[in-house]
Amino acid sequence: MAAAMVEMDGSIMEGGGQILRVSAALSCINGASIRINKIRAGRGTPGLSQSENKAKPQHLSGLELVRDICCGNLEGGSVGSTEVTLTPGKIKAGNHTADPQTAGSVGLLLQVSLPCALYADGPSELCLKGGTNADMAPQIDYTIKVFKPIVEKFGVHFNCDLRMRGYYPKGGGEVVAKISPVSELSPVNMTERGTISKIYGRSFVAGVLPYKLAKDMATTATRVIRREIKDLYINIQTLQEKDMACGSGNGIIIIAESSTGCIFAGSALGKKGVYPDKVGFEAAEMLLRNIRHNGCVDEFLQDQLILFMALANGISRIRTGPVTLHTKTAIHVAEQLTQAKFTVTKADDENASNDTYIIECQGVGVTNPHF
Repeated sequence: MAAAMVEMDGSIMEGGGQILRVSAALSCINGASIRINKIRAGRGTPGLSQSENKAKPQHLSGLELVRDICCGNLEGGSVGSTEVTLTPGKIKAGNHTADPQTAGSVGLLLQVSLPCALYADGPSELCLKGGTNADMAPQIDYTIKVFKPIVEKFGVHFNCDLRMRGYYPKGGGEVVAKISPVSELSPVNMTERGTISKIYGRSFVAGVLPYKLAKDMATTATRVIRREIKDLYINIQTLQEKDMACGSGNGIIIIAESSTGCIFAGSALGKKGVYPDKVGFEAAEMLLRNIRHNGCVDEFLQDQLILFMALANGISRIRTGPVTLHTKTAIHVAEQLTQAKFTVTKADDENASNDTYIIECQGVGVTNPHF
């Protein structure tokens, strides 16, 4: 157990929930107490923000979940707090529930808790409630179809059982994640993109919204992608969710796979007053943008892999497009809280564009003391 308290400035760089999630997870895994101050100072509602219906916000629920997994102590864990202190104990296997009672993102709750559970003394089962398809966060479909198969390359093993979808503003979704512990994480080398070999997705409506919205989103998305990728069948399913959804919502996620196992996605959610063709167009353009730079991960996966690269035993290399502020923030926090060393260099091979980069990390090789 580390003796000194680590201080983290929550206002730096991205200045939002990213700092909280990476800091809390690494504190839990390293067994080092951490104090995070100036939480979300750059946001419109600083601190552990209040959600609209006066329930616990997603950031606080995530911190409490980490506290429970590591049998720790959380000070300052209240709505509006701009400073929290997490004092971790031993990471224990078992069942845990997180429920912000809003449409707070299930995907972000998993993001902060999954790394911690990997270092437990046995399997963990996390019941995560809230929004499964929420704005400004990965849709649960992204977590299952893109994040999961790629993070498994590090040696991570978990199952995601989607029991109920939940939409803004009430949430009501439920995902149960079953996570197996690891002895240590393996480094990854994702530097060969290959060719795009498969494009598929789902376009959905839930609740009272008409099925035609799903058809229109899918039709527009397919048309936009075909302008650039002409020789592949694009299989976007259109679905009307009834029994498996809480609340009303609509959206689309489109996934592309490459011949070397790289996976990319573009997604968008419908909003009141926004035409479905605009939603489909946004998702398609997002996917194409992430394919054009000839990297191996998209802009939403790159920051999620930083923590795993830092913990892995060896050198990881990932080819990507422009390095996002979220990724730069994750690298900064990981280097502050571990001995991992990152370098970001421009790719200079014949397949690289002006926006292709290589993120390399010498991981610290954190081992699970229970193995």
